[in-house]
Amino acid sequence: MIGALYSRYKWSLFRKRFINLTLMPLLDYRQYRQIEDEGGIFRFTGEIESITDGRILWVKGDDLTLPVSLEKTKCFLLPKNEGDEIPDAPEQIRWNRVSTLTEGVKVYIGGKLQKQNNRLNFTSTHDNPLIVIFYNCPETELTGNIIRAARTHNNYWNTLTPASLVIGALSLIFIAASLLSRPAFRVTVISSLVAVFIPILPIIPPGYLLTVLYRRMTWYSRKYRAYWDLSHLPLRYLKDGKDTAVLNTGEKYGYVKLNTLPAEAAKGEIPFLISEGFLEGGKREFYFFGIKESSEALPVKSKDPFVSFGILPAFPAALTRRYAIKAYVMDVFAWFILLVGIFINIVFVFLVLSLLGAL
Repeated sequence: MIGALYSRYKWSLFRKRFINLTLMPLLDYRQYRQIEDEGGIFRFTGEIESITDGRILWVKGDDLTLPVSLEKTKCFLLPKNEGDEIPDAPEQIRWNRVSTLTEGVKVYIGGKLQKQNNRLNFTSTHDNPLIVIFYNCPETELTGNIIRAARTHNNYWNTLTPASLVIGALSLIFIAASLLSRPAFRVTVISSLVAVFIPILPIIPPGYLLTVLYRRMTWYSRKYRAYWDLSHLPLRYLKDGKDTAVLNTGEKYGYVKLNTLPAEAAKGEIPFLISEGFLEGGKREFYFFGIKESSEALPVKSKDPFVSFGILPAFPAALTRRYAIKAYVMDVFAWFILLVGIFINIVFVFLVLSLLGAL
């Protein structure tokens, strides 16, 4: 359980850090020329050009090539997104594995750009940990893919799980062995031996059918949590209840209300920020987020590919509450069903032992 909570906390920090970085300037050559010696917090995208000294990654952008210090830096491989399925969690890799990646792989860097050895490079610090993500998708889809992938599949199987299972099993076996010669504690001994196999109880009949249902409900819970994050993304710009905001690109960001979906949306020219809820209850009100060039025209894409552009079936704050409730309800029911399945299997084991005369 401790490992599960730590895993969820770690990915929560990852999502929060990435979302905060989307508010930072996207570095180009013009901004690079204006950076002073103290540097600043920036985002940068490009492709692997080379690796020198084993720990310096050179990333080539459209008009700029920058060094990235991989020492004390968290690097991630973003899995490929398959439709509406929740992808696997980003794989964290050590800096020395980056050298195995081929030239031309796309890279996202977010963090502190500062001067070292008379040159500006991205460096990880305690206050501003650097994030390096290797990906293979259009930049316009990167934000959504990262948010979805950071909703991990199974928080309860993590690096601490194997050690916890071994320690728990050995402790229960020790208890059973120490009480084995005392008849008064026969039920305790049998309970300890049964408890050793609790980790595998969810995957054996008859309770396995409930485990299948549990896994399906947790899939929906993760999906709703991902929708929770994605529907909230436009509000990272529209703070304090404002309808518009000026981005660091100088563009005016906001939304328009629509009573019908634009024809471009049906053709796939305008994306949906989430993939459901557009026809629920005959809905006739939509929110289209993007760059507002005039008061009458529909919003357009930003020069920054990480800026949320697309349509939501309701205002983000309302959607966030809706998906949060759905996610929590699914979690509660999922755990209830799993525990019922484990209880059924425990009763079944004791029934078998009783029929065999072991009790």
